[in-house]
Amino acid sequence: METPDPPLQSRVVDDKSPICIPFILSRIEEYKKQHAGEENPRPFIVGLNGVQGVGKTTLVRALAETLQDRAGLPTLVVSIDDFYLTHADQLALAAAHPDNGLVQYRGEPGTHDIPLLTNFLTALTTNKPTPIPQYDKSAFSGLGDRLPPSSWPLTSATSPPRVLILEGWCIGFRPLPPSDLTHQWRQPSRTLHQHKLEHLQWVNTQLAAYWTLLSRTLDAFVHIDAEDTEYVYGWRAEQEAQLRRERGSGMGEEQVRRFVDAYYPAYELYTEGVRRGVFEGVQGREGCQLRIVVGRDRGVVESMVI
Repeated sequence: METPDPPLQSRVVDDKSPICIPFILSRIEEYKKQHAGEENPRPFIVGLNGVQGVGKTTLVRALAETLQDRAGLPTLVVSIDDFYLTHADQLALAAAHPDNGLVQYRGEPGTHDIPLLTNFLTALTTNKPTPIPQYDKSAFSGLGDRLPPSSWPLTSATSPPRVLILEGWCIGFRPLPPSDLTHQWRQPSRTLHQHKLEHLQWVNTQLAAYWTLLSRTLDAFVHIDAEDTEYVYGWRAEQEAQLRRERGSGMGEEQVRRFVDAYYPAYELYTEGVRRGVFEGVQGREGCQLRIVVGRDRGVVESMVI
């Protein structure tokens, strides 16, 4: 007997931005004090990590609108997804590691162009019009490719961003010491044992460049966590059920499982580090992270400043 589609929460209630906005504004006030007297300080940069399917897009939209329209702070939202490797570079990466299933497609640390992200963040400090990279996930039959630079929009010349929200599912992940990663790989796991230890170690090594950049760049961090990260399987199933109803096509149950399995190893390895605090051990960053925990219905169950 076919399993019926799970019920879909079609109306996402935004109970997160009322918690996020006061936190971000308080950090901006501290930032202003630190940069008092500077004529054009660089934008205040907020990192945002939300487990996939939690309603991150809805939240980011609400945050940007509130900061811009109500607080008078021109706000730019950028996704780390727009910094994926070009199609050609992704193919070359996959060919260089043909037996590593973690890098055959975009997604995992190591499949982004960190020099491009570095240059973009550096350019924003000039408060001059800055090209914003764009990525087309539909290109090459869904494999994706970066759009040509000639098509990238520019930040405003008359109203440069005062706040940048940099969002992405792996923002805030910190690389593990090799011995810690090995220890986790040897424990009971949902997905880690699907991969060789050396393949996970390769991704972990690539992650160091992400953290080196972001640890010195982010001024605040928001983590939308789940009571149980395995909720992402059900949330993705709901999204695909909606696609089947609305468009007549969408991934089935087994396809969803394989899709989520592809990125779930990173949750197993790095979520606890984000929960402890991405600025752990970074002097002067106490109180700069907001953690919001949601239940299966995506509703907030608790929040805390770390």
